[in-house]
Amino acid sequence: MSHADFLFELGTEELPPKSLSALQNALQNSIVNQLAQLNLGHDQVKAYATPRRLAVIIDQLQLQQADRQESRRGPSLSAPEKAAQGFARSCGVELQDLEVIETNKGQYYSFEKRVSGAATKDLLASVIEQALADLPIAKRMRWGASRTEFVRPVHWFILMLGDELIDTSLLGLANGATTRGHRFHCQQDFNITSPASYAQQLRDQGHVIVDMEERKQMIRAQVAQEAAKVGANAIVSEELLSEVSALVEWPVSLCGRFDATFLAVPAQALISSMAEHQKYFHLVDDQGRIQPYFITVSNIISKDPAQVIAGNERVIRPRLADAAFFFETDKKSSLESRNLALEKVVFQADLGSLADKTRRIASLAGTIATQIDADSNKATRAGLLAKADLNTDMVLEFGDLQGLMGHVYAINDGEDSITAAAIEQHYWPKFAGDKLPESPEASALALADRLDTLTGLFGIGQPPTGSKDPYALRRATVGLLRIMIEQELDLDLLALINEAYSLHTSLKQDQTTTCTQLHSFITERLRAYYDDQGIKTEVYLAVNANKPTSPLDFDRRVKAVNHFLALDSASSLADANKRVSNILAKNGNGSESVNAALLEDANEVLLNTALSEVTLANQSRIENGDYQATLTALANLAQPLEAFFASTMVMADDEAIKNNRLALLSSIQVELARVANIALLAQ
Repeated sequence: MSHADFLFELGTEELPPKSLSALQNALQNSIVNQLAQLNLGHDQVKAYATPRRLAVIIDQLQLQQADRQESRRGPSLSAPEKAAQGFARSCGVELQDLEVIETNKGQYYSFEKRVSGAATKDLLASVIEQALADLPIAKRMRWGASRTEFVRPVHWFILMLGDELIDTSLLGLANGATTRGHRFHCQQDFNITSPASYAQQLRDQGHVIVDMEERKQMIRAQVAQEAAKVGANAIVSEELLSEVSALVEWPVSLCGRFDATFLAVPAQALISSMAEHQKYFHLVDDQGRIQPYFITVSNIISKDPAQVIAGNERVIRPRLADAAFFFETDKKSSLESRNLALEKVVFQADLGSLADKTRRIASLAGTIATQIDADSNKATRAGLLAKADLNTDMVLEFGDLQGLMGHVYAINDGEDSITAAAIEQHYWPKFAGDKLPESPEASALALADRLDTLTGLFGIGQPPTGSKDPYALRRATVGLLRIMIEQELDLDLLALINEAYSLHTSLKQDQTTTCTQLHSFITERLRAYYDDQGIKTEVYLAVNANKPTSPLDFDRRVKAVNHFLALDSASSLADANKRVSNILAKNGNGSESVNAALLEDANEVLLNTALSEVTLANQSRIENGDYQATLTALANLAQPLEAFFASTMVMADDEAIKNNRLALLSSIQVELARVANIALLAQ
């Protein structure tokens, strides 16, 4: 079957840099998925993106769909003749031309025909239209007098299969082989001769590096070289690197300098000002201290780079001066004095002001601190100051500095270092994989803040729904669970939710409903938490059946059950436990307790003895939370239980013996379920 390379390029005004990577990937995925649905094979796929274009190249795309056989089943032979004739007409044949097939429901009319595969070039236009419609664009725009919509105005496109252009129009434009190069370094349009030459032609003729990953590597290398020239190290965050690479088509890195007096401003404020507003990379020395330099990435090769550097230095100076001014102004007022203004800042319409939230989390943080042997006074104090920096000029200007500036200003006010650090760290972790609070006081406050938000929003009937989570409650939940589990804080989550509820004064939903609903929501997040660790869902379900209210206890049980699964006896014991559960579900639990005098069969005697030994040994293990040893000991019941079922009739004719054996199985069920419901582990 014949094949040819495929190229699609869409030329636009400058695309949103933070969305460029997502647009590139979504375009590629949609095209590839549609081709798979059309049964069109191909080799390597490569997506490209620059500020002014999105492109996809597919090597050796199949030029023709394979012929296929289509079968349609019609009405039954017993159906009215009109139904059969109608089916024949829909197939374009006479009734006598239909086949009759045998099914398990009787004889039916059937029609088969061979369908010729369509030419790929006839399918590509609709594929591209659908791919553009699938792009994750929050808000599309119109331009000129056209009704056409896209994320930015579109100026050209190329849809090419081999060396042939597809005869079609798109977004009000006609297809053509013409593309445009760099906005400043390439003044003439030029033609792309083939998909294979696309990237090289744009590099050589258009002065454009179309591969985003290549631009990233160029920027990374250039930034390192520029930093080395001034004896410093560049800090290149992946987020900023991605954004900068989406702003340039031909990156040129240049190093500038700012006044060293600005180093008196907290480093993170300088970094935020440079990165957020100017897209500059900052530099540090070998000890990690910020240096008075920055690196900017230009989209032009200047004949006089010094002028470009000087221009950037002029731009950054007032930005840093603003930060320095805000910093000095903020220090004139204490954090505590700023709490009064929080009375007028709404946290959530039904949950009161930020001042209300501050008082709630301070109280809850003190309660949690007491339970984890932290300093309750310091945790409470940190809670009272936790949101005060939201009213500072620095945080109002640089929102990502919340918490950090609270830490800095608390130290300036003479607050205890643990209290000050907790103000910053109660926001940790901010994202997946982020660091956790470093002190127990900070952990107590971090938990209190999240529990207050979760309880309040669930209490007013605003839990996350589907994909909508405007208050990031799922992220808050994962952070809460990570703190409890990874820092080994043995806290009763349900009790804390009830405590958080009691601190609210006007929740719409009753306490029992809210707390039960929220606890279930948080526990359900553990499913994904363990899935990310490669732990089977069955393990989560087996532990969740016991409804542990402490996430740390839940985690210890999960780890123990996961270890138990590796034991040779695990499978047979899980199967046996499932059998026990089925028998008891149908026949009840028998006698109140096992009567050793009624044990007749040797195997039931052995089973009872083994059970007594395991129960006695596991009592202290359960109390100490040693679930792994508990489950390992349960393996000693596997062989006696198997022998019991092989030789003993549970449902004996003698009612007393039957009830005694049911009582024995009931005792076994209780023991096997002490850690988790291992019956759920049975395949």
